[in-house]
Amino acid sequence: MTNSNSEVNSKKVTAGILGILLGALGIHKFLLGYNTEGLIMLLVSILTCGFGSPIMGIIGLIEGIIYLTKTDDEFRITYLDNKKGWF
Repeated sequence: MTNSNSEVNSKKVTAGILGILLGALGIHKFLLGYNTEGLIMLLVSILTCGFGSPIMGIIGLIEGIIYLTKTDDEFRITYLDNKKGWF
């Protein structure tokens, strides 16, 4: 499966913005196909009655920034090809 540069850039930007804005819910993980990691983030935020949300939000913020600072090729290799789930 090959991804064109525009598809990779689109996924990178969308995942980065979602990570920064809605990181506590793990939506950026679901977008990239990391369902287990996304579910973990979502459940931690919900099942702790919101007390775990700041931690998950910080993780999402860091991941969003990391996504946006990588080049398209680095992003594709790391997150789409090699499926690196965290950071």
